[in-house]
Amino acid sequence: MTDDIAFWLSYLTNGKHLTWYASFQFTIFAALMGGALAVLFGLAGATARNARFLPLRVLGTIYSSIVRGVPDVLFFLFFPLAFEQGVEWLVATQVCSPAMVAAQTAAWPPCREANWILGTPEYLMLASVSLGIVYGAFATNVIHGALRSVPLGQLEAARAYGMSSRQVLWHIHIRQMWVYALPGLSNVWMLIIKATSLLSLLQIADIVLWADRLGAPNFLPAVGLVHADWRWRYYLVLFVFYILVTWLSERVFEAIMRRVGKGILSEAHA
Repeated sequence: MTDDIAFWLSYLTNGKHLTWYASFQFTIFAALMGGALAVLFGLAGATARNARFLPLRVLGTIYSSIVRGVPDVLFFLFFPLAFEQGVEWLVATQVCSPAMVAAQTAAWPPCREANWILGTPEYLMLASVSLGIVYGAFATNVIHGALRSVPLGQLEAARAYGMSSRQVLWHIHIRQMWVYALPGLSNVWMLIIKATSLLSLLQIADIVLWADRLGAPNFLPAVGLVHADWRWRYYLVLFVFYILVTWLSERVFEAIMRRVGKGILSEAHA
């Protein structure tokens, strides 16, 4: 019994497991940053769709329609690579001479001096921006619909009381819009949480990648087979983790809904 406890304590606190525990911060950061960016992109997209200027309306419609149809995996692979190579191309136009380009044997970058080596922090930011762009398209539709759901009579009454267009927008329209938007945005947030499992596609040693590595059959020449295929056990831990995050998120959104809806009489609360 004592030997079993000592084994599990040493096994679960070795360097690889400590790294796995630390990698949970990548998932949490990507979800929070991606969620914040999704709301910002959603507000921008909804504003564009409601704009009086036709090109802006077309741009907002194209963004919310096309990006929503792109698979998450494809966008995760495309955007960071396109951004990385775009930066390298821009740098190459400034630092690469014809002789450097001719001496470069690889197909990319144009010259060695233009090579941009990305680490985990850079890939994590690119992943967060990718989440924000993809799910910002969903948030655009949610916010656009919420803005249209605010009763026009309340906006007209505010203008009749002498409020300016800016005051009507911020104090009446957007203030009440959140009551209608939050249920849809909570669904967008859940999708973002699920999409964080794709971080390993960007060379980020996240919780999914480490679970696969740690759960794979472990054989050491000195001691033999440490354990067989335990991946299902590690995936079960991730399953419980995502369930807990989902449960906590629901409680948070319920509290926000109560806070935002306080003092507002709308069809959503009728």
